[in-house]
Amino acid sequence: MPTRTLRTVTGRIAGRRQGTMVGCRSPYLSPPTWTDLAHPGRGRQPPHGAVIGRVLADEVPFVLVTGRPPRWVPRVAELAGVTGYAVCANGAVLYDIAADRVIGKHELAPVALHEYARALTTAMPGCRLATERVGATAMDGADEQFLAEPGYTHPWPNPDSAAAPRGEVLGKAAIKLLARHPDMTSGQMAEAADAVLGNEVAVTYSSNNGLIEIAAAGVTKATGLAEVAERLGVAAADVVAFGDMPNDVSMLSWAGHGVAMANAHPRAIAVADEVTGPNGEDGVALVLERWF
Repeated sequence: MPTRTLRTVTGRIAGRRQGTMVGCRSPYLSPPTWTDLAHPGRGRQPPHGAVIGRVLADEVPFVLVTGRPPRWVPRVAELAGVTGYAVCANGAVLYDIAADRVIGKHELAPVALHEYARALTTAMPGCRLATERVGATAMDGADEQFLAEPGYTHPWPNPDSAAAPRGEVLGKAAIKLLARHPDMTSGQMAEAADAVLGNEVAVTYSSNNGLIEIAAAGVTKATGLAEVAERLGVAAADVVAFGDMPNDVSMLSWAGHGVAMANAHPRAIAVADEVTGPNGEDGVALVLERWF
């Protein structure tokens, strides 16, 4: 584990909270169930909600950082009382919650999508693909926001998904290319994708059930959170970040103080400055309550 200590960040938070920022993997998934860094399946607000309120009352920005698309954010933000920025799609989208406006995005062009699809299919025969798109607002209905080819199975409920032939799935710019395989773990898929795509894209995953997510090269949760920090005039050293999966590793490494959950993926724990309690024991609240 890195040798950085709490001293720097805790001193800044205690001494001048106006110059600090909290970045957290979305504490809530789609309603009504609280998941991710909350109590999976309990359907109630955990103590995270109360401490987030105190963070915001002290005028410290609390940024939702998620692999989910903007359309999943408004309800989450409402439950958390957050109205600022959200980093979505693993850093591919910056979303202004209060204005309901996508203010930045990094997309994969159709030509590139077709190229990556061919490489993935060759490396992982039997994989099925989907794309995530984004409009001007969270629920922009000008175009289908999630398209999946036949045979693509969703790892979680996704009522917004539409089925389409592969050519249509890859036919427009997308913020994410998703690949599923029934007989591989996400870790195995990521290794296979890295072997054929290399630095052309950013490959990550947030579960180990045979799903990888592919974004434009260099796009991560860290780059998204860094953009928010720059907009708010906050230095990386003054950011506390929470996460638990491989798609959080870049953010935990970049932040002045990265916190992993006790039940986090080993890669997240390896880069964290601190390991807090597990998701089911209010790990985020245990850390933030030291200062708020």
